[in-house]
Amino acid sequence: MKYPVNVGHVKKIQSSIWESIKSTFPFRKGYGEPMPVFGHYGGIFTCGNDRLVIHTDGVGTKLLVAQELEKYDTVGIDAVAMSVNDILCVGAEPLVGVDYIALADEDDELVSQIMKGLVKGAEESGCAIVGGETAVVPDMIKGGRKPFDLAFTVVGKVRKLILGSEIVKGDVIVGLESSGLHSNGYTLARKALDVKKWGAEMLLPTRIYASTVLEAIDACDVHGIAHITGGGFSKLTRLNKEVGYRLDKLPKPKPIFDALAEQVGDTAAMHQTFNMGVGMALILPEDRAYTVINIAKKHGVEAAIIGSITDKKGVWLSDGKKEIDISL
Repeated sequence: MKYPVNVGHVKKIQSSIWESIKSTFPFRKGYGEPMPVFGHYGGIFTCGNDRLVIHTDGVGTKLLVAQELEKYDTVGIDAVAMSVNDILCVGAEPLVGVDYIALADEDDELVSQIMKGLVKGAEESGCAIVGGETAVVPDMIKGGRKPFDLAFTVVGKVRKLILGSEIVKGDVIVGLESSGLHSNGYTLARKALDVKKWGAEMLLPTRIYASTVLEAIDACDVHGIAHITGGGFSKLTRLNKEVGYRLDKLPKPKPIFDALAEQVGDTAAMHQTFNMGVGMALILPEDRAYTVINIAKKHGVEAAIIGSITDKKGVWLSDGKKEIDISL
């Protein structure tokens, strides 16, 4: 099956965007001054003695699955999760957020259902929703039974700045179990899977890792954190490109991933697109790995060592006999 989104091309677009936005950094000096951190999981800026991070994300074409099932009360969790999980990767605690809902027409009940998920996601992440925007734009929002789009922006405070520069050979990678597909790869998943059969599982909300990750960074010397979303495990390279990431102990994925693999027929593409059962990856010294695993289990999240850091640059999927480069 042909992959409908060229992630490599998307990365080139992102690089060109960075060239534009970094020219705005001189507009703020002192309070609110940006930190020149590109390609990570959020925009970081200083406010007095604090470092804050801001990030925005959406739910993507998972919304079309919600429309197919006519179930709208969980996608708000996804919207919050995608932004909150990203800022956790730089060591930040979520503080406040705002939502954006774009509608094809005025639909009180639809908005009410969306808000249920947003509030639930905010509760799970300890983040207050302080405002938002609702737009009715029928000429722009089309497709599906109840066309809408949804995004969430979060602001967090950095507890410990974690950018990946401390990652060294010998560190291990601890994977935190995902709840399912989460909120990426749905352009491909909707083509590969029968939504009537798999729809309920496709709509499971993205797991929010705030309680687990924040406790882990307080308790351990965490060197890097990756949210496994678009680009799959290739996302690891955004932490530190000077080391290699060997994945040789990934958990057995849930049946939905097996069903996708049958249609996709490409092991590398699967791991470059989907989380394969691992929603977050924490990199730290081996002697602290089980501290993180126990913290995760305390919060109801299964966790395990899924790989290690090597000096062979790239991301390598290994079964003990051969290695596949899944870098992008």
